[in-house]
Amino acid sequence: MTNRRRRLRELRRAAPFVLPFLLVFVVVYLLPTGYSLTQSFFAVKRSGLGLGGAETTFAGLHNYVRVFHDGDFLASLGRVAFIGIIQVPVMLGTALVLALLLDSATTKGGRFFRIAYFIPYGLPGVIAGLVWSFLYAPSLSPVTRALEGIGIDFSFVTDSALPFSIANILTWAWTGYNTILIYAALQAVPEETMEAAALDGCSGWKAALLIKVPQIRPALLLTLVFSIIGTFQLYNEPATMKSVAPNLSSTYTPIMAALRSLSDNDFNYAATQSVLLGALICVLSVAVFRASARKVG
Repeated sequence: MTNRRRRLRELRRAAPFVLPFLLVFVVVYLLPTGYSLTQSFFAVKRSGLGLGGAETTFAGLHNYVRVFHDGDFLASLGRVAFIGIIQVPVMLGTALVLALLLDSATTKGGRFFRIAYFIPYGLPGVIAGLVWSFLYAPSLSPVTRALEGIGIDFSFVTDSALPFSIANILTWAWTGYNTILIYAALQAVPEETMEAAALDGCSGWKAALLIKVPQIRPALLLTLVFSIIGTFQLYNEPATMKSVAPNLSSTYTPIMAALRSLSDNDFNYAATQSVLLGALICVLSVAVFRASARKVG
């Protein structure tokens, strides 16, 4: 009974701190998610060739069957998956190297470099997209003109180049953010551990890779999950690049495809696309955590 009273007392003390978060979580996340899930099981039927009235009816799994037969939406998933396979390893690998350099005892000007690495993340995604669109635009790009000067005809906005161009923007914008996260984790590595490694003759990059990197594995896993989520939520960069890449489809990413459904007043189908995208992100995140736990075991 004493333990139970103690737990109730602790819950009362924690409630003022936890309840505001729970309230925001329910209002901002759970309610919209539940509403979208509910709407995905309905459809709007119009009579009179679309000129008559509209009636919302229960559609069961019809919208979900429709999604799996929607070539544009499936292609959008494939595109962001391809961009992620290209971009995420490069970005996280670069962030890890930069963080290790910042954490090195021999590095000078660490504060300056931390700020310099973080500045691209501080720019809104739309601004970053506009800046890089200028560098990619065939008629404006100084890079394209320089390549033409040496006899190389290259465009950053062809169908085959677009995934790499978008991946480059993402890497530029998010490497600094992940560098700071990894660097913060490196600061928690005990100095005694590194001193003991140095006494055993393990120092420099060897110590960094064999001792520091395993110690910050949870931070690396977190950045990986965040990167997967961000890749499948890709919208700002391709939407901004449409001004210089007319060949970029309005359904280039899953979110763009869902927004096009909204613009077509197909709200229930847009809800279905959103629910499936959220479910896919959850499944991939859980798979990464489980694979990581299995590897440790």
